[in-house]
Amino acid sequence: MRVFVAGATGAVGRRLIPALVEAGHDVIGTTRSAAKVDQVRAGGAEAVVVDVLDADAARAAVTEAKPDAVVHQATALASMGTNLRKFDAEFALTNRLRTEGTDHLLAAARDVGAQRFVVQSFTGWPNIREGSSVKTEDDPLDPDPPAACRETLAGIRYLDKTVPAAEGIDSLVLRYGGFYGPGTSLWDDGVHVAMVRKRRFPIVGTGAGVWSFVHMDDVASATVAGVERAAPGVYNIVDDDPAPVAEWLPYLAEVLGAKPPRRVPSWLGKLAGGSFAVSMMEQVRGSSNAKAKRELGWQPAYPSWRQGFAELAQRRAP
Repeated sequence: MRVFVAGATGAVGRRLIPALVEAGHDVIGTTRSAAKVDQVRAGGAEAVVVDVLDADAARAAVTEAKPDAVVHQATALASMGTNLRKFDAEFALTNRLRTEGTDHLLAAARDVGAQRFVVQSFTGWPNIREGSSVKTEDDPLDPDPPAACRETLAGIRYLDKTVPAAEGIDSLVLRYGGFYGPGTSLWDDGVHVAMVRKRRFPIVGTGAGVWSFVHMDDVASATVAGVERAAPGVYNIVDDDPAPVAEWLPYLAEVLGAKPPRRVPSWLGKLAGGSFAVSMMEQVRGSSNAKAKRELGWQPAYPSWRQGFAELAQRRAP
């Protein structure tokens, strides 16, 4: 297949391009920066400089590429900070890419007769925060999220509603879990690794909030599977081991050779990070990967974050 990948130089794109090429596909990768063209080519793809928020430019790029499949991985996650009080503000550009950018690329894909459209989304904190600790794609999203993340959750809802319902093209939403691995904040000297090492990533309150992770290699393999097969719909792409913060965070500190994370009461966590920070630590639910394993024929190479985090033990900074 000819596969058009928007966002080829992001954390996902850098792993996805070589995986698609290895699977035998011809790949066209986009970047917003001419300075990153060589990076796209190094992965084995043709390179195109385009901003997918420019509807005419996106349409022209897709039309020229004539792809069989379009994969939308364009985000601004690399510029995100760690202030959860300003979560929506820091996510503003990514939210535009997930709404406006999706509209532009989906329309262009349909116009050129592409067979498949795949878009990046997220699972974890968007899940409804009541009932079982692990949610499937059939469970509702949070009907009353903390104020700091409402605009971002609206963007995720937009993908769930718009993409699978697109006529004339098989369209999938891949809801990835929390990223870790090369190119992410949870690897080498990434910002969250640095915070854990400096004991600036505390457990707030009970630490009962359940997180679902996914290694970047598994993100790439699941996305290749989404390009090649499966029915339109929404799929959670996570590992087999949803876990509470009070379990995974001390383990991460241990493998990093850091002191155990501090523990702070909920009221202090709210004072420092706001309601969303407390929700992330005490209330969020994890996600099930059963549908992706069943319908994509996908198995994570890292079934648990324990295996992936353990690799950091060999990658400690001097």
